[in-house]
Amino acid sequence: MKIIQLLFFLLFTAIYVNAQVTPKDTTKMGYVLTENDSILNDTIQLEEIVIHKEKLDPEARKQFLILQNRVYKTYPYAKLAAERLTVLNRGMANLKTNKEKKRYFKIVEGYLSNEFEAKLKKLSRKQGQILVKLIHRQTGITTYELVRDLKSGWKAFWSNTAASLFDINLKTKYAPYDVNEDFLIETILIRAFESGRLQNQKPATPVDYDSLTDTWETRAANLKQ
Repeated sequence: MKIIQLLFFLLFTAIYVNAQVTPKDTTKMGYVLTENDSILNDTIQLEEIVIHKEKLDPEARKQFLILQNRVYKTYPYAKLAAERLTVLNRGMANLKTNKEKKRYFKIVEGYLSNEFEAKLKKLSRKQGQILVKLIHRQTGITTYELVRDLKSGWKAFWSNTAASLFDINLKTKYAPYDVNEDFLIETILIRAFESGRLQNQKPATPVDYDSLTDTWETRAANLKQ
């Protein structure tokens, strides 16, 4: 079983999910990536860059577009997690007995296996890493904490241990002020929201993008000195 399958099986066991359609982006990017592009599974660390002022060389631009493709792929799942977590919390308040809760879990578990699991199996390891960050961005809770709260601390421990074998730490937080990749992800999201490529959902902790960009510009300037 792939770790992404395990991750979402545990995460969404108690969450009822609905299909969601995201409009396609028709903007020409110059270098177009598809889900069948083998390079999408490559793991390449981008140098620290500031997108809107630095003109990227062809290789850096290509890697940025790879990251963009991964964000496009995983953000809808993170958005869905935040939406269903809200529904879950509201619904659980109406369940009075453990028997009712177990019955609810059983129904959703069956739905998940039949309707949602196959799509998540297709996510790559790197997409899984980004997904964990985006779940934290949208919910304010790490995936580890979600698994722990929805199932048990013991299962959360083993899920994180298994994930670590695939370079996926379920305790990873989204940190755009500290991690350059997260800053690039935020840049991709802002652009996608403005173009209509992705549906904007407010993050659990608001991000001041102007302030964020200034932070990275200052950091880049200091490195050049």
